[in-house]
Amino acid sequence: MDPAHLSLAITRIADRHWHALHDDRVVGRGEVSSRPDGRRFLSIDAWHDAVFDQLADTMVADLPRPLYTVVDEADLDLLCQWERAGFAPRRREWEYVIPTDPRLTGLGSTPPPPGVTTLAVGEADEGPLRALDRAIRVEIAATVGWQEMPAEVLPGPPPPDPARYAVAACSGQYVGLVRVAPLPRQPRIGLIAVRSDLRRRGIARALLAEVLGSAHRRGIATASADVHQSNGAAIALFEGVGARRTGSNLELVLR
Repeated sequence: MDPAHLSLAITRIADRHWHALHDDRVVGRGEVSSRPDGRRFLSIDAWHDAVFDQLADTMVADLPRPLYTVVDEADLDLLCQWERAGFAPRRREWEYVIPTDPRLTGLGSTPPPPGVTTLAVGEADEGPLRALDRAIRVEIAATVGWQEMPAEVLPGPPPPDPARYAVAACSGQYVGLVRVAPLPRQPRIGLIAVRSDLRRRGIARALLAEVLGSAHRRGIATASADVHQSNGAAIALFEGVGARRTGSNLELVLR
């Protein structure tokens, strides 16, 4: 089989799925998925460039734009394939691995700011957490916008699940939160946010100390996080506690 001269039949087998067939054998698969913010992300699994290109061309023709995909920046072959299909970089997320040991992070001897207390993951009351979530959503929508947020941070209902959040409280109100995906071997920090009028007081650092310290006590050595390349405050926060950059992902768009 000469991959460069394949005779393929590209079939949309379902609303979200495409197959590339050669001699009645599946040689490639494509899928589109919708993120909570409504954006459509494509993925293609194909052994040969020619299969990838024909699948991409068909999917792009079948779907309304804009379309998106995410690529490990180190995977140059896959990046080139999507660029041939007309996709271009839109944003970069740095991947970090963060130690949990307070002797490495320097967080063990740092108390929360005066008047601030932290509640561990699962300890927040749903009502105040929902009120803080709404306030932070308004701030996000008015500044960077939801298109710059991690995919798992939903732009609307359902309300936040206290089992995934640690919070900071001050004067009887919740003022900061951190969202944690409780993965067994390496918890993932998906979002740290503090009310805009209370930033630069060490609240985010206190939240990070709570989450990492809890993981360390459970015998978990590291956590992970993705940080937008332009988010200087988050980069400084993570690198300030010993986080190590391990890679990057590119979000590509076809408009």
